[in-house]
Amino acid sequence: MKYQTKGTCSTSIDIELDGDKIKFVEFFGGCNGNLKGIASLVTGMPVDEAISKLKGIHCGFKSTSCPDQLAQALEQIKYGNC
Repeated sequence: MKYQTKGTCSTSIDIELDGDKIKFVEFFGGCNGNLKGIASLVTGMPVDEAISKLKGIHCGFKSTSCPDQLAQALEQIKYGNC
């Protein structure tokens, strides 16, 4: 699934799941090293765990962040709103 981010420096996220686990994540745009690190950390993680760890993280004074956008994307996939 390709998710268009809102309110972040990254522009989109490619996400692939294997059942209830995250198989692959790739961010486009944003802070390359940090986002590669986040993608690596969540690979193999259960979707619910990633959502609980990432949801609600803010970036500076923004009301969202790249990790928060990943959590929102995972929620959309999980609940079929994509």
